[in-house]
Amino acid sequence: MITTEAIETLLYRESDCLDAGDLDAWLELYTEDASYWMPVEPDQPDALNHISLIYDDHVMMEIRRRNFVHPQAASKDHPVRCSHLIGNVRRDGETPRGDLIVRSNFHALVFYRNEQRSYGGRYEHHLALLGDGLRIRHKKVTLINCDAPQRSLTIYL
Repeated sequence: MITTEAIETLLYRESDCLDAGDLDAWLELYTEDASYWMPVEPDQPDALNHISLIYDDHVMMEIRRRNFVHPQAASKDHPVRCSHLIGNVRRDGETPRGDLIVRSNFHALVFYRNEQRSYGGRYEHHLALLGDGLRIRHKKVTLINCDAPQRSLTIYL
């Protein structure tokens, strides 16, 4: 049985990694077949048949991680500072493959290049219980204003 405390600990650990800009530790929280999806419409049915703000598999997540930490990356010229708040964490069933579906609300502040941006919306995590513990197989980030023009994101939300 996966406890609520274990779920929240994983989600808070993920937020801590993003707040610290530690994409190495962040990526370790994900399964090898993981995906990260940010739809462009509030009720977008899927990522494969529609345009998305972001739809990354584990390979693309790794490429973004490498670009973020590269010594010549723009993110090195201007530090990225984040603060994520997660609330209203709740279980919402299971996927067909048996992963636990967890939904939550979030607010994130991102300070980059002397500008602070505010993001808010809903998370949907699909969590897999593997031999080495609870891991994230899929994350969907639905921004409140996902259908509005977006500035480029420097780090995952």
